[in-house]
Amino acid sequence: MKTLYTILAAVLLVCAIHTESFSQSVNITESFKMHFNETVKTVHKTDNADDKRALLNESFNKMIATIDRIEALASLTEDESTILASFRFDLTEKLSELNGLDGFDQIVDNDLNDFSNFSQDMIEQANRTITIGVTTALLILIILLLL
Repeated sequence: MKTLYTILAAVLLVCAIHTESFSQSVNITESFKMHFNETVKTVHKTDNADDKRALLNESFNKMIATIDRIEALASLTEDESTILASFRFDLTEKLSELNGLDGFDQIVDNDLNDFSNFSQDMIEQANRTITIGVTTALLILIILLLL
């Protein structure tokens, strides 16, 4: 009889945790905003233009790679996929602008601080809200930290 109660309690606990993780949602846009905010702070503290450019390149590439992994791992609705594709396009465009690719003029070294601020404004003002489960949000944070 004790075994039955233990199994029942374990099943209820698993169901409660599973339900809790799906009932909560996190806005992944906020994760990207926090990540890029840290990048902008680091760029402003850095004196070398090549280091600033490398930091911005790395940050944009991390966010694009994270979006790719989200799409591969999470089951998203069509609207969420469209929003992520739009966000990836905007980030790719900023990356091209930074490096002078795809018809853009390369951002000059003296303007890297302003470019980082402008890029941060673009990310923060984007009218994109993607909510996902807490488990997936934690996965995103881990991916951003590991890349």
